[in-house]
Amino acid sequence: MATRRALHFVFKVGNRFQTVHFFRDVLGMQVLRHEEFEEGCKAACNGPYDGKWSKTMVGFGPEDDHFVAELTYNYGIGDYKLGNDFMGITLASSQAVSNARKLEWPLSKVAEGIFETEAPGGYKFYLQDRCPSQSDPVLKVTLAVSDLQKSLNYWSNLLGMKIYEQDEEKQRALLGYADNQCKLELQGIQGAVDHAAAFGRIAFSCPQKELPDLEDLMKRESHSILTPLVSLDTPGKATVQVVILADPDGHEICFVGDEAFRELSKMDPKGSKLLDDAMEADKSDEWFATRNKPKASG
Repeated sequence: MATRRALHFVFKVGNRFQTVHFFRDVLGMQVLRHEEFEEGCKAACNGPYDGKWSKTMVGFGPEDDHFVAELTYNYGIGDYKLGNDFMGITLASSQAVSNARKLEWPLSKVAEGIFETEAPGGYKFYLQDRCPSQSDPVLKVTLAVSDLQKSLNYWSNLLGMKIYEQDEEKQRALLGYADNQCKLELQGIQGAVDHAAAFGRIAFSCPQKELPDLEDLMKRESHSILTPLVSLDTPGKATVQVVILADPDGHEICFVGDEAFRELSKMDPKGSKLLDDAMEADKSDEWFATRNKPKASG
């Protein structure tokens, strides 16, 4: 499965201005591209909302070889209730630690050389106070699971991820598609995984020809398919095909055709200005709040 890539994690953000400040000024990421949409995504990329929304990709380098964050902003939605599903992103960056101290962003030391901090909305980040040993400082995404063995069967046996580490006593495992990619850490917890309203989505790419086979596999194994194979349009950019899955604990997983995604995800030198202009123009939250309600179920 070396042809599969870990791409990004999707965060729903209520305060776009403060969130951008955290990712850009504290973590030191750059805006890679910014896109505005007039209506909800066919694959629920922005969650269960049908109004205007935006997507901002931020990272330490191009999406071709860096794991990045997708900041999803639904106009008029100011906050999202957190669950216990997302347990944090770990990155190696002495610069991020230095930035946080300089900007007086709250840091809490959790181990020697490791600090915990939070993005607006309560999303946890773990900063290792060292220079990264690989080109991408983002090391791993940690998700909660209720049954580690069941999750390992899904992620490794069905989705083809390699198990790099496994600790039965601590109920954790580290998986990935390649040595030089961001890893997925599964951490067992007591009780059920609660996604609440702030639930995110982790994205991977694969050759486009594998998408129908992946969907068929999940059908045969009786696993959840949240969105069957569908084409998604981005104004002025490449159209991509995606399949949206859910693991045994309901974590949302996007698989996108790699060829078109590489075209879509090219860095836009105007991305930062587009974002800043959008934030400056965002003066009508109350108006949008009355029109951007969750989609009716069924």
